[in-house]
Amino acid sequence: MSSLFKKSVDRVVPEGKSTRYYSSLQEKAVAKATKGKTVVNSGATAFVKGDVLSGDDWLIECKTKVKDSESITVKKEWFTKNQQEMAFMDKDYSAVVISFGPNQPNYYIIDELTFQELLDYQKGNK
Repeated sequence: MSSLFKKSVDRVVPEGKSTRYYSSLQEKAVAKATKGKTVVNSGATAFVKGDVLSGDDWLIECKTKVKDSESITVKKEWFTKNQQEMAFMDKDYSAVVISFGPNQPNYYIIDELTFQELLDYQKGNK
């Protein structure tokens, strides 16, 4: 098990905080894991969209539950919006990151083409 996974699972947060509080925790964790940066007022500005920008290529949207849960509803609009914002910002890749709660790890969802590129890259580096 990687140390990043252990850190995200061992994260302990107080209960009773706002949704924005938990979202901010997740965004900071994703930015740290991807060596990216969080977006101020994520998505609210006219030119900078998404929750996290990683390198020159990645636009990342984060979604979390405020309490630990066994399930999360994934919405197509998250991906559609993220793809549109990716194109608008001239980024090459996008991901939606979900978490089943503040004490749970993050899971990165990417499209099939990006996954195929990742597999090709991995095969080329072995």
